[in-house]
Amino acid sequence: MLDRPVTEIVKPIKRLPNQRWQIALQNPELAEKLANLTNLSPIISQLLINRGIETPEAAQAFLNPESLNLPSPLEDFPDLAMSVELLESAIAHQEKIAICGDYDADGMTSTALLLRSLRALGANVDYAIPSRMHEGYGINNRIVEEFHSEGVGLILTVDNGISAFEPIARARELGLKVIITDHHDIPPKLPPANAILNPKLIAESSPYRGVAGVGVAYILAVCLAQQLGELKGLVQPMLALFTLGTIADLAPLTGVNRRWVKRGLKLLPKSTLPGVQALIQVAGVQASEGESNPKSQIPNPKSLKPEDIGFRLGPRINAIGRIGNPQTVIELLTTDDMGLALERAMQCEQINIQRQQMCEEIEQEAIALVEDLYVKYLQKDRVLVVVKDNWHHGVIGIVASRLVERYGVPVFIGTYENDSIIRGSARGIPEFNVFAALEYCRDLLGKFGGHKAAGGFSLPADNLLSVRSRLSEFANQCLEPQHLKPLLKIDAQANLNHINQELYQQLNIFHPCGIENPDPVFWTANAQIIEQKIVGKGHIKLTVAQTIDNEQYKIKAIAWRWGDYFPLPARVDVAYKLRENSFNGNTTIEMELAGVRLPSQFSIFFNPPTTKLRANFEYKQRQYTCGVYHNGVGSELRVKNSEGKVLVMQPGDNMGLLGINRQDAQKVNLSLPQYDGIVQAAVQALSVLNE
Repeated sequence: MLDRPVTEIVKPIKRLPNQRWQIALQNPELAEKLANLTNLSPIISQLLINRGIETPEAAQAFLNPESLNLPSPLEDFPDLAMSVELLESAIAHQEKIAICGDYDADGMTSTALLLRSLRALGANVDYAIPSRMHEGYGINNRIVEEFHSEGVGLILTVDNGISAFEPIARARELGLKVIITDHHDIPPKLPPANAILNPKLIAESSPYRGVAGVGVAYILAVCLAQQLGELKGLVQPMLALFTLGTIADLAPLTGVNRRWVKRGLKLLPKSTLPGVQALIQVAGVQASEGESNPKSQIPNPKSLKPEDIGFRLGPRINAIGRIGNPQTVIELLTTDDMGLALERAMQCEQINIQRQQMCEEIEQEAIALVEDLYVKYLQKDRVLVVVKDNWHHGVIGIVASRLVERYGVPVFIGTYENDSIIRGSARGIPEFNVFAALEYCRDLLGKFGGHKAAGGFSLPADNLLSVRSRLSEFANQCLEPQHLKPLLKIDAQANLNHINQELYQQLNIFHPCGIENPDPVFWTANAQIIEQKIVGKGHIKLTVAQTIDNEQYKIKAIAWRWGDYFPLPARVDVAYKLRENSFNGNTTIEMELAGVRLPSQFSIFFNPPTTKLRANFEYKQRQYTCGVYHNGVGSELRVKNSEGKVLVMQPGDNMGLLGINRQDAQKVNLSLPQYDGIVQAAVQALSVLNE
C-alpha cells in the first residue's frame, strides 16, 4: 500500500502574504430589505451597508451625488469671503500675487489651477515651488524674502503653509498679505495669515471636509470667478485639474470629492487642456464606457476610472516633483500650445521611468537592511525606522509604502541630506497616526508635517537613535501585536459562478472608488490555482478555478508584485477585486488578487493532531476511506476506493499519485474535476472529525 515516504513529491509551502483578513459582518436581512427598496441586488446592497449606507435616502445620495444639496462653501469656510475679497482687490489694483505651491501632484495641480484661473480673471500672478532636494516641503523664509524683493503684495499658499508659522510671520512683518490654502493637519499654533482655508478647520459634518489641497484651490477659484461674474469657460479646465490632483493625492472619494471627481472623470477624455490630452496620450490611457444606470441599459459617455489617474497619469506628474523640476508640470498644465504640452508630457514619461528604476533599487537595499538588522525586533519596536545614505529622498516615500505592505508596521525612512541632517518620509497603518507620532518627537525633529496616513520630516543626524526610541515608545502605546500585519478589508464571499459581466456592471455604481470608498473586495474559499507563471517585473499571472456541482469554473487573475510568493499553493482562499480586460475586441472579467491564505480546512496537513485522522465517506454513490499520514518529510492525504486504488496528495501540490502501490503509481492532475471532487469530499469528512 502507499505507506512509504515519497520525498520526491513533497514540496515546502513558500511564505504567503503576511495579512490579517477583516471580513465585513454580513447582514442578509438588511441587505434584502435595502435591495427591495432600491431595486438593487442583495450583494450590491451588502456592499452599501459595508460603507455605512443603510437607508434608501443614503443610498440615493451615494449613488447619485448630484442629488446632494450642497451648502455654499462661503457658509462652511469662515475665511473664504475674506480670501475672495483680498484676491478681488489685488486683481482690481493689479497688485502682484505670488503662489507658493508644493512639489507633489496635489500641490502642482493646485498651483496650475490657480495660475490658470487667476490669469483668466486678469490677475498679475506668478508662482514658486520650493526645491525638494535643497529646501524641503512648504513655504520658507527664502521664498518670502524673494517675493518681497520682487514687489509681491499678496502670497497665496497651496497645499502647504498651515505649519509655516515663522515664514508667514516674516511675510506679515514685511507688509505682505497672506492667504493659506492647505488641507494638512492643524498644528497647536496657527500662522498669523490674513486668511486660512483648511477643511480640517471646518465642521466634520461638512461635505467639504475631505477635500485635498487642490479641492481648496478649486473652491477658492470658483467662488472668486462667481464674485467677478467670470465663471463661464473656467469650470471644465479647473475640474480636470481638481480630478487629477484629488485622486493622485489619495483624498477620500466621499462628499463633494465624489460628486466632482465623478464629473471630472467624464470630462478628462475630452478636456480642452492640451497638457491633459498630452498626458493621456503619452500614458496610453484609453477611456472606457461609463457606468450604466441600474435601471437603464444605455451606457454613459466614455469616462476615465480613478485607477487610470492613480496608476498612469498621477505617477507621471508625481515623478517630476520627486526627481525633476516642478516647472515641467506647471508648464504642461498651464500651456495652451499642444506642441509644448507633448514635449513636457514626454519629459514626464522619461522622468517616471527613472523614478521606477530608483524605487526598485532603493526598495531592494532597504529590504536587505531590514532583514539584516531590524526584522527580528519588529514585534518589540512596532515601528520600522530605516536610514541610509545616497538614497534619493524624492522617492523614499514610495519605498516606505512598499515596506508597510511587506512588513505591516508603520515605516519611517530617511536619507542623509548632509553629514548632520537626515530627511525622510513616513507611512502608517490604520491604527497609527503618523502626524501624531511626529508631534510626539517634536523636540527631536527639525521640520515636519503631514496627516494621519503619511508625513515628512527632518532631524539632526545625532538624534537618530533618540527618534527611533521615541517612535517605538509611541507605537507601543497605540499598537497591539495583532496590528502588525497589513489589514485586508473584505466585503463579501463569492463563488466563481457568480462572477460575470452582469455583476461587474452592477459594481460600476460604486465608481469612482478610492479612499473611504474602496473598490469592492470579494473572497472565494478553497480555490484552486491551476496555472501560474511570473510575468513582467515579478507579477504572477494565474488561473483560479472552483468546482461547483461537478462543474469547473475558471477565471484569469493577476497578482501585482507577488514574485516573492511564487509559486502559490494549489489550494488557497483568495481575496480579490474585479477588473475588466479588453484584448483583441474581447472583454473578459478578471481578478486582481489582494490576498491569499491557506484554506482553514487544510490545517489538518500543517498541524496534524496527535491522534490519527481516518474517515469513511461516500462520493457519487461510491464508498471511500481516507486519512492523513506522515511520510517522513511531511503530511499527505490518502484516499482509497473499494477496489484498493489509492489517491495521494501533498498540500500545495497540483499533482498527486494514483495506484495500487507507490512503485507503479501514476502522477495525476488533482485540479481535474474527477479528482478535485474526491479530495474535497475527503477533506470535508476529515474536517468534521477534527472539529
